[in-house]
Amino acid sequence: MTSENALLSLQHARKSFGETQVLKDISLTVNQGEVLAIIGPSGGGKSTLLRCCTLLETLDGGELSFGDCVVTVDQGGQAIYQGKDALRRARTHFGLVFQNFNLFPHYTVMKNLTDAPVTVQKMPKAEAEAKARKLLARMGLEGKENMVPCELSGGQQQRVAIARALMLDPDVLFFDEPTSALDPELTKGVLKVIRDLAEEHMTMVIVTHEMKFARDVADHVIFMDGGVIVEQGPAADVIDNPQHDRTRAFLLSEE
Repeated sequence: MTSENALLSLQHARKSFGETQVLKDISLTVNQGEVLAIIGPSGGGKSTLLRCCTLLETLDGGELSFGDCVVTVDQGGQAIYQGKDALRRARTHFGLVFQNFNLFPHYTVMKNLTDAPVTVQKMPKAEAEAKARKLLARMGLEGKENMVPCELSGGQQQRVAIARALMLDPDVLFFDEPTSALDPELTKGVLKVIRDLAEEHMTMVIVTHEMKFARDVADHVIFMDGGVIVEQGPAADVIDNPQHDRTRAFLLSEE
């Protein structure tokens, strides 16, 4: 993975919670149009890595940037965050889809999609609603605009969450185990949406337990365990022909 066209660059990232070091010198870059899948056992640091990239957690050390937007610089082993303007700019570069949807329960589907574009980006309401309808149609959710989340299935809620993340035209879309709260039938619909986005060359970083999906859709796979990158490379190489015992053991346990 080269960094010339990197939409996301994370170098030497470190993060601890108390005495527990959760990320130990993690480096990765994601280029325009690439799909990166992050796999590994629970507690290996995958979700923390995603939360640091999306500014939900702060790094202790390392450098993070989105394109030419620098979020942190490393000074003496410490991550120094840039000013509020840089953080505001950084947030326009990415979207995040959570494991448990994180929709506003009392908002309609339409308001869930249009709230941030209208209030944060000052998009005219009519324009935001037209864009939302287009995205909902793409997600197979026509006619659901006036429903509230509890009236939808888990799979439909997750597709609303993906549409909401796409409303702001992010450069990079992050997914934190997008199907782990869904049963296998509903999982298919959500994975199809992500597959379609990959075919449209949407740049994505996906933490997932779906190995076949990672192999088929991702360009690169990172296997994380114990806060380090144990193995990384082209998706088919890592999943079909892992080089490390830990990767092999993990993939066997996931079959």
